[in-house]
Amino acid sequence: MVHAISLAGVLCVLWLLLSGHFHEPLLLGPGVASVAAVVFIARRMDVVDREGHPIHLTWRALPYWPWLLWEIVKANIDVARVLVRRRMPTDISVINVKATQKSDVGQVVYANSITLTPGTVTIALDDNILTIHALTTSAAEGLNTGEMDRRVTAVEGSS
Repeated sequence: MVHAISLAGVLCVLWLLLSGHFHEPLLLGPGVASVAAVVFIARRMDVVDREGHPIHLTWRALPYWPWLLWEIVKANIDVARVLVRRRMPTDISVINVKATQKSDVGQVVYANSITLTPGTVTIALDDNILTIHALTTSAAEGLNTGEMDRRVTAVEGSS
């Protein structure tokens, strides 16, 4: 039930932010009705659970988001440097990296974090091994340090 209430809250906030109508009852009514319908359907489909709506990760993820945004900025600069050079000094490689997360949600967060970082794309995830396409040597070396893996594992926690 906690997950359904949390999902309803998130959907209400998202609807209010996207619609911009905070004070018009005529427009708030359909918003509340649509949120209620979505939560009802999601519960009937049995997708509102710990994995489908991982609210347990919310507070642990707050320090991770600024770090990830900074990594994305640094990777953007690195990729821009490669693209503006006349020779385009790419050293494209496909590497395998071990994911230490215990849950599927943790592994997906790790794979998506890698893909969000310019210059790297997660190609596959099989048996805790991620196959990653890296545009440059520095991008591949950045993944081999294991810093992102450690941080995502901390977000995942012991639960």
